Amino acid sequence: MAKVDTARFLADLHELRRIGAFRTGVHRPTYTPEDMESRRWLMAKMQEAGLEPTMDGIGNVIGRHKGQGPHLLVGSHIESQNEAGWLDGALGVVAGVALARAGLPVDVAAWADEEGHYGGFIGSRSFIGDLGEDEIDRLANRYHGKKLREALREAGLEGRPRVQWEKGRHKGFLEMHIEQGTQLESAGLRIGVVTGIVAIRQYRLVFTGMQDHAGGTTMAERRDAGLSAVRLLAEIDRHFPLVCGPRSTWTTGRIALDPGAASIIPGRAEVLFQLRDVDEAIIARMEERLRALVQESNRREKCPCTLEPVSLSTPALCDDAMQQALADAAEDLAPGAWQRMPSGAGHDAQYLARIMPAAMLFVPSIGGISHHWSEDTKEEDLALGVQVLAEGAARYLAG
Repeated sequence: MAKVDTARFLADLHELRRIGAFRTGVHRPTYTPEDMESRRWLMAKMQEAGLEPTMDGIGNVIGRHKGQGPHLLVGSHIESQNEAGWLDGALGVVAGVALARAGLPVDVAAWADEEGHYGGFIGSRSFIGDLGEDEIDRLANRYHGKKLREALREAGLEGRPRVQWEKGRHKGFLEMHIEQGTQLESAGLRIGVVTGIVAIRQYRLVFTGMQDHAGGTTMAERRDAGLSAVRLLAEIDRHFPLVCGPRSTWTTGRIALDPGAASIIPGRAEVLFQLRDVDEAIIARMEERLRALVQESNRREKCPCTLEPVSLSTPALCDDAMQQALADAAEDLAPGAWQRMPSGAGHDAQYLARIMPAAMLFVPSIGGISHHWSEDTKEEDLALGVQVLAEGAARYLAG
């Protein structure tokens, strides 16, 4: 059985959380000084674990095992959402270092910008060859507008080559993560073996009305883009339960009214809308209903709506053999305290799954909280998770 130094693993996690500390969480947005400090910290830890670390031109930190394969690639990300949690992403990277210390033949990766400050998954996408220079030229920070090229230059990454995957080196990719939900905690379970990662479909709904005076324009005369948006969203929420699956979700993440003043009828409304499911057929059914509801809104409303795709990812099913290795390890180390489950969030693993077998392991999130500084997991669950990960990795490598 693979032996992991869980005390050192937990100590590393707590040491990393001090970089960019915010309340009980962290604030390490991509390419900020805090993020770059954490990447340099990680390279030192990789070297201590016997790996050969490098940081490439997009910010990926990769520690290569020096010995013979077959190798596994293990990792996640270490930048954070704004004022967010200390485990999201960091857990999977530090777990990879722990597996390397335990003597397993693993390469460890911290992918850049999984959290999407500049584009989302650009590190893992770069590694698999899915990020062109033209896209790097176009991308900018979604909060303050800084161009990605400028951020890379300020971070000292300009001119560095971007590392891409080496065909045949890796038998698969493993990512350990907090659940970011309540399924495990609610069921009194401690381990989740992930079956698949959801597709995320994001759209922009744009309503065009007529900006006018809030007092001088009668209700009959108005073309209020804001009200048209609200009415369509209410219809979506009414219709989607008729076509969705048991784990489908849909979210209105942003509503922007233009010009956005109390005494002016909005002439334009923009909505960012997202839907998720792990089943491609269910996703297609929800998309079909969404298009039909937009068409009906345009027949009924004074303010026409356009539906613009923003990003359309596909579901990624986890590899059967890797799942089984993790499940067998979970049953040995936590009998009856684990389950198979889908991931409701997107992860770097869904991009690595395009080029190699991939799987994920979840540990519970206290209260289901994530993307917030109060995010937390019991230390005994963190320790159990890394032990299951190591044992599952060993079994898969031996298979």
